[in-house]
Amino acid sequence: MLSYSIRKVLITNWRSANLGQDVFHFGRSLICSRCYSLVAKHLLPKKGKGIEDKKSHHFVDYLEVEVQGGKGGDGMLSFQSLPKKEWAGPDGGNGGHGGHVIFKASHNKKSLNHLSNKEMALNGRKGLSKQRDGKNAEHRYIDVPLGTVIKAKDGQLLASLDNDEEFFIAARGGAGGKGNYFFLSNENRAPAIAELGAQGQCRNLYLELKTMAYAGLIGFPNAGKSTLLRAISRAQPKVSAYPFTTLNPHIGMVQYQDHEQIAVADIPGLIPGAHQNRGLGISFLRHIERCLCLIYVIDLSIEEPLEQLNWLRFELNQYQPGLADRPNLLIGNKIDVIGAAEKLEYLKQEMNKIRSEEGSHSLTKTMPVLGLSAKKFIGIEEFIENLRLMYDTYNEENTLQCK
Repeated sequence: MLSYSIRKVLITNWRSANLGQDVFHFGRSLICSRCYSLVAKHLLPKKGKGIEDKKSHHFVDYLEVEVQGGKGGDGMLSFQSLPKKEWAGPDGGNGGHGGHVIFKASHNKKSLNHLSNKEMALNGRKGLSKQRDGKNAEHRYIDVPLGTVIKAKDGQLLASLDNDEEFFIAARGGAGGKGNYFFLSNENRAPAIAELGAQGQCRNLYLELKTMAYAGLIGFPNAGKSTLLRAISRAQPKVSAYPFTTLNPHIGMVQYQDHEQIAVADIPGLIPGAHQNRGLGISFLRHIERCLCLIYVIDLSIEEPLEQLNWLRFELNQYQPGLADRPNLLIGNKIDVIGAAEKLEYLKQEMNKIRSEEGSHSLTKTMPVLGLSAKKFIGIEEFIENLRLMYDTYNEENTLQCK
């Protein structure tokens, strides 16, 4: 029911209006629609429509983490005093144990970007009087992706979390200290000592993923790798006209009608001498090592696209012999540029000569050379079809090898 003051205002306004018009019943009350409305007002959203989150969530596949277990609680030094019994004896409780830092494999995690450089567990509570022990701290469980490899600082392999719910205790918590009641004995009826809680284990560990993505986009800076990833997936890596725009890998998922998803990684650009760590080359090549298949992205706007391909293969083989021979696709980007079509035909002819000289009929050597424009979406469908063909063939070969 409406309050008395609101009803009075509504009835006054109704009397001044034309009788029989804009008047309706609300329970036992008469309400004028000119003065009061029962329709809820529309609330504008606080956040504007279509505004993107500006924070960049780049992919992390290698991380150095300092882990530290929780400190144990200190033991209590206390003597009980009761009525008519002033010296009732020691009653100090023990401290609680510190928590462990535990890495647990989870299929819900795909990257290590949620980890910080230092992960710590909680400390145990200190002991209390009246023989009350401190509470043990909860263990710190940290989810990591499947296939996470954990290594010590000297490179020793400590664990490989390949299955869901597998865990590894990275840092153990310290034991709680004993209170003075623990030291009570026939020889010592009034122990005046108590232990401090032990410090938790602290060490540096290296976490890395065995497989970052199914396919990696490899090319020189400004070859159009980030633009291509934007064209085939919902990933939004930064795109600019200057080199080294991408400093961290980005992952995009290519989806198909049969609900199959293929992870494609945008690898930062390589330069000649990358295997000697020029232009952060070692860290970039480490990302490529964790891709099962390779996609060479060649810039057709330069004079010698074949020379760019040779440099890329040379750098990969110098970093790890045979890395450039993984299943691969060859993409000629920026086909919309003047003169790019002729360079693409020349590139196809040179690749055919190389294949005929090597005499290999494997899928790795017979993959077609594709021309596309990631910016104008030219040839994207053909590229996605060939990507799926390479994916199905690779999985079929692995299945036969396992049998």
